[in-house]
Order: sequence, then structure tokens, then C-alpha cells
Amino acid sequence: MTGSDSLRADAYGVLSRWRAPDPDQDRVRQGFLRHLEAHPDGMWRECAPGHLTASTAVLDATGSRVLLTLHGKIKAWLQLGGHCEPGDTTLAGAALREATEESGIEGLRLLPEPVQLDRHAVKCHPEGSWHLDVQYAAIAPPGARHAISAESDDLRWFPVDDLPEPTDDALRHLVARAVYDGSA
Repeated sequence: MTGSDSLRADAYGVLSRWRAPDPDQDRVRQGFLRHLEAHPDGMWRECAPGHLTASTAVLDATGSRVLLTLHGKIKAWLQLGGHCEPGDTTLAGAALREATEESGIEGLRLLPEPVQLDRHAVKCHPEGSWHLDVQYAAIAPPGARHAISAESDDLRWFPVDDLPEPTDDALRHLVARAVYDGSA
């Protein structure tokens, strides 16, 4: 099995086993599974109809703040994350890699299961495309210091109950679920 095949197999397994928190999330989960069944290249940016991505809500050690990036292209505050890469063998690994690269924080502790799924339109292809984002949560070590990456205009900690604008409902739901899952 190639790295590409193992990543796809891992994603399919994660999504098959994941217990969605509500019926809407379960419908999204089923859609992600159908996408992987229909598109052998569905893990990669080159898949124009859409591709899986992995992102992470990074909480501080107390669970009271979340680290958000002011995305350089989108110009909105978002969680950390992005496209899967050829060296990735698991979705969780891709999420952790992206969070570490974009935050500069070593030693993040990724929670083992996704927190939620989000499907959103993107401009990865001239005809448009979809990100099928598998979203995780991670806890930063006490005293963690972050560093802004080249993909970000800014990177800051915000209180989990006072998120900045502009952002969206998907991020608000992700942070609420991450706080809940991180406290369990």
C-alpha cells in the first residue's frame, strides 16, 4: 500500500468509525465517505470536485483560549489547517502537522477523534472546488509560544467565548465542540 493509499484508507476508517454529534454532522460524514468512494484521488488538492483537508482548533493548556490565524488569502480568523501532503499517512497526522507548522508550537497534544466536519467552497480550481474538512482539537503545552507562519497575516490567542470578527459559524461551532471535547 502506498502512502497515498494508506492515507485514504485511514481517512475512510476514521470517518466510518466517527460518532457524529448530531444528525446534520452524520449527513456530512456520509457525504465525505461517498466522496472517497467516488474519487480515488479525493484526498488531494488535484481532485477538482473536492478533497479532504485536515484542520485543528488549538486550545491553550487551560482550555480558555483558542489560537486563530488571520488567513492571508481569506482575510478571516480561522483554525489552523490545510491540505494533505504526500508524506501524510493519517488524517490526525496531517492535522497535527498543519497545526504545528502554522503555529510554531511544538508538543501539541491532538485529541484522538475529529471534533466536527465542515464542507465549504474554495477556489483551488478555476471552476471552484470544495474542502471536505476533518476538524480536530489540540491542547498546547503550558506556556506555549506561537510564531506567525508565511500563510498567515496574524496569529493570536482569543478567549473561547469572545471570538474575533470576521469569522464564521463553522469556526464558532468548532471552538465550542473543541472546548467540550477537550474538557472530557
